[in-house]
This record gives sequence, C-alpha cells and structure tokens, in this order.
Amino acid sequence: MENYTAADSLAALGHETRLAIFRLLVQAGPEGIAAGVIGEEIKIPPATLSFHLANLSRVGLTKARQESRFIYYSADYDAMNNLLAYLTENCCQGKQCLPKSVSIPATIKRRRTTPAR
Repeated sequence: MENYTAADSLAALGHETRLAIFRLLVQAGPEGIAAGVIGEEIKIPPATLSFHLANLSRVGLTKARQESRFIYYSADYDAMNNLLAYLTENCCQGKQCLPKSVSIPATIKRRRTTPAR
C-alpha cells in the first residue's frame, strides 16, 4: 500500500459520519445493509448518506451491489485489513511487542470531551 492510498482511506474515516457508517457496515458482515437502513440507523438524510457512501467507495473501503431496486453496501474487509497491516507494518522492529488486539464491547462508549473555555 502506498502512503497516499492509506492517507485517503484514513481521511475518509476521519469524518465522524463516515466512521459511523463504516463501523455499522463492519458489524453487518459481508451481506451488507441496504442504503435506506444505513440512513435510518445513522439518522442522516438520503442525499447526505449518498455523499458519504460515495466517499467511502471512492477510497475502496466499501462495496455496493444492487438487488432489485435496493443497493446494499458492505465493508471491504480486504481493504480494511490491508490498511491495518500497513499501519502496523514493522511495529517494534518486527518483534511481537503487543498482545493481539481485542474488540471493545459495545457497552463501553467513549464520550467526547469538550475543551475548557
């Protein structure tokens, strides 16, 4: 993977809405989710959803397939794994230094902190 490819993917995921969409798609599995359901879950209008899905598709993090009149979106797991591998390549000079990552239970939520004024 090239630096600019990784930077494009990270920039796409750097937006709060696109990150929420991508996480939803990762959780949905390879079958994906219909665009309308994504909009309902994320609570954004169709035009805004379309904009964000196009951005994620452009950088290769999502795939779309049409069935009848519905479009289903899914995460591109190969692209996601390639990005993660690129980010951790040669970590700790090739030595195993960290335990394998584990997913955080959905019940643990991070709260956005607001800077002191």
